[in-house]
Amino acid sequence: MSSIIIALDGYSSCGKSTTAKLVAKQLHYAYIDTGAMYRAVTLFFIQNHITLTNPKEVRKALDDIQIGFRLHPETFSNDTFLNGMNVESEIRKMYVSDRVSEVSAITEVRRDMVAQQQRMGKSKRIVMDGRDIGTVVFPEAELKIFMTADPLMRASRRQEELLAKGEMVGLPEIIANLEKRDYIDTHRAEGPLVQAADAVLVDNTFMTIDEQVELVVRLADEQIGQKLRSREDTKK
Repeated sequence: MSSIIIALDGYSSCGKSTTAKLVAKQLHYAYIDTGAMYRAVTLFFIQNHITLTNPKEVRKALDDIQIGFRLHPETFSNDTFLNGMNVESEIRKMYVSDRVSEVSAITEVRRDMVAQQQRMGKSKRIVMDGRDIGTVVFPEAELKIFMTADPLMRASRRQEELLAKGEMVGLPEIIANLEKRDYIDTHRAEGPLVQAADAVLVDNTFMTIDEQVELVVRLADEQIGQKLRSREDTKK
């Protein structure tokens, strides 16, 4: 069977990770949550009081960071591990969300994470979501999706996600956080959030998760079929 890379980019709280996980499961592909990688770096920086404007301090911190993903035996989800510790729950908290775009904008951080992500995707058969997957990490990806949604809908989804984890945050605070992250994500010098020219735009404001997954899987099947046909044509 032919293998492809599926890149899902888009704004915060658009359901990228949930959609990507389910697509990967349906296609029997590997899933990499690049947002979790940046969150893990942010958590390390916060815990170790790293000065973001000090390049030497940032470089030394990055050298001390090891990020991995392991399958949870009960939930069957890929949990994020930072230096051997499961930080999946901690990196989703609001205090990390408040700082993650700022940390992600640091050139040295992005270059380190992009290099790791590119190594992970060498074998293809991968679904990766983030901000610059289709533009920087895998510009050659066979299928690129750019996801967006109404800001209020995004904030409501984020609030529900936090409530499910026992964290109560008001909508005004969440909206302010999303606006701040959007601005930093779209204005940073290294790997800014932008829709790739060949990406499929998906506004999921009024779409269910099932509808999003169905759409991406259908588009993936089309790309896989096209690649198989091209391979057969070259053999003739």
